Amino acid sequence: MIDLRRLHTLRAMHQYGTVTATAAALHLTPSAVSHHLRELARELKVPLLEPQGRNVRLTPAALLLVEHADALLARWEEALADLESHRAGETGPLRMCGFTTAISGLVAPAAGLLRRADPALSLQVRECDTGVALGLLLAGETDIAVIEPTLDAPPPGDARFDREPLLAEVLDLMVPAGHPLTRPSRVALEDAAAEPWIVVTPESCDHHQQVVTHCAAAGFTPRVEHDATSWSAIWALVANGLGVSLVPRLADGPQDQPVVRIPLSGPSVPTRRILTCVRRGSRENPLIARGLRALNDVIPDRCVRPSQAPAPVPV
Repeated sequence: MIDLRRLHTLRAMHQYGTVTATAAALHLTPSAVSHHLRELARELKVPLLEPQGRNVRLTPAALLLVEHADALLARWEEALADLESHRAGETGPLRMCGFTTAISGLVAPAAGLLRRADPALSLQVRECDTGVALGLLLAGETDIAVIEPTLDAPPPGDARFDREPLLAEVLDLMVPAGHPLTRPSRVALEDAAAEPWIVVTPESCDHHQQVVTHCAAAGFTPRVEHDATSWSAIWALVANGLGVSLVPRLADGPQDQPVVRIPLSGPSVPTRRILTCVRRGSRENPLIARGLRALNDVIPDRCVRPSQAPAPVPV
């Protein structure tokens, strides 16, 4: 590989004309300039200097190389500038991932906030469940994962990860419009014990497990009659009177569906924690820190920060 310092010396020699003047401009000795040019000629296997009276001048091959050296050194300077910007957290790419409702309610708004503040920032977003997200972190294929503490996630003390609470999210009971549960002023989860239930299929996410766990904490086992792979399908099934469901506050569905979200009361209000997770030691990386700040800045009003939330039912 060519030493770019030697290309720089060649270009300076072309500019200043003599070894002595080149040495003075580069703060080198004349012998060091001569050495750079000899070594460059040896590497390229072409003569770069030829006699001219009592001095030397660049050969035609050297002049041809100077033309390319200008472009090469310019690109190198651009690379150094980009690296410096990257160190300062200015250009990216910043890679973020999360489960479905985290993408729609947090990651996408945070990415939009970052892009509006800095249109040159490179961003990459990926939707995946918590298990996949942790694998991407370990493989160096993502920088920030928005996760929930699932049963199969590594414990909090895992030395590979650095996790911090982002928000606490209450889950609401969703029923068809006109359902009897829309009339009482206060509804507890156990009031829906006799209802047919609709959940997200277990292969898609942990919603099924969450519903079962929260209902068990409220004193009953839900009668699950339908499952789906998307929140829009859950919305449609509930809207058509086929059952009820628990929906996180980050989840949205079609606005034209006749459904009602009922905030629950009582001692068994289902709540889940959402965390940010990065590779241990990377949280202070300027780029990652920017992403984490953006995630905190877009927490919706309908969710609360962990310090404001009641203790959740473990799931």
